[in-house]
Amino acid sequence: MAKKNLVYIWSLRNAAADRAGRYIDYRGERRYMMSPLEYLAGELNNSALGDKYSLKAVIYDDDKYSPKDCEKLEGYGFYPSGRAPWFFPKELEVQGEKLCDKLCSVPSTYRRYPMNAPERLTGKQIFEKALHDKLIELEADLVVLDGLLVILDELVRPGSLYRGRIVNIHPGITAPDSPYQRRGAYATLDALYGARGEKVLNWETMEKVSITPVLKTGASFHYVDNSIDSGEVITDVLNTEISSEDTIFELRWNNFHNSLFPALTRGLKIMAQLENESLLDLASAD
Repeated sequence: MAKKNLVYIWSLRNAAADRAGRYIDYRGERRYMMSPLEYLAGELNNSALGDKYSLKAVIYDDDKYSPKDCEKLEGYGFYPSGRAPWFFPKELEVQGEKLCDKLCSVPSTYRRYPMNAPERLTGKQIFEKALHDKLIELEADLVVLDGLLVILDELVRPGSLYRGRIVNIHPGITAPDSPYQRRGAYATLDALYGARGEKVLNWETMEKVSITPVLKTGASFHYVDNSIDSGEVITDVLNTEISSEDTIFELRWNNFHNSLFPALTRGLKIMAQLENESLLDLASAD
């Protein structure tokens, strides 16, 4: 059976916040912070996932003309160059090709405008159209989002071409009925406060209330809709213990290795199986 074309979309500024590709302090030692993308490259090279998917491109939405994005990417830049380490080793290959050569920029320049500016809405539509056209050009079968710091609208509306073909790997449990639910950009920090017996009600004012400590977190692989981490869960993994003494980077490292990486592998296997079952159903109908 032919491999499915896989496209990966991320925000470099989110990976920079994780210190991806760098060594972090970890309980008195140093550990390498591997990004989900670098992990995925290894899986495509060394596991059965490589027989099911072909990585066509890695799209990032960061804007090189945005002072804010430039500041967040200080020390990394928008493309691997020079001697400074990047988000993954510059020589890293995936399925026989250099991963660097698969990088593709589709900048979300609309973020330059204030929230209520009409140019922002128009710009968002232009961005999604550019993203849509790039996915068509790449003949994408499945799109994986990882730390994409924008909310998609047109691309995931009912009836759109990519509805049900865009998924997200999220560092938290997103199921609505779970006591471990951690949605949104603050999922890891939310879990860390939860382990310390606190719930942050407002991240701007840091208003908090006391709660019973929650000492576990996980990761979810879910469909993307036009809200924040609210799409149907395909699979999740709840396998990360939290210590109240953890730093944000220690918890992030633990959650990547114990929950998020396994959820990413399992989710991609499930999507490949669902695709195979659909093809078999079509063949049976004929």
